[in-house]
Amino acid sequence: MHNVDVKQAMQRLPELIEQAVGGYEIVITKGGQAMVKLVAITQSKQRRQFGSARGLIKISNDFDEPLEDFREYM
Repeated sequence: MHNVDVKQAMQRLPELIEQAVGGYEIVITKGGQAMVKLVAITQSKQRRQFGSARGLIKISNDFDEPLEDFREYM
């Protein structure tokens, strides 16, 4: 995190934006108090498409049967 006074931020805004896009968090302060945080907006994740794995996964008919090793505990 990088702290910058508001007067310096006004003079260096393009540079600070580039730093934020590069992954830095820039905190703009006034009189030593944090006022604003400048961070890059991340791209939203693509929404999942239901049914996109259809036909790729096969489940056997006895998948929910007890395992042979655990029959004595049943």
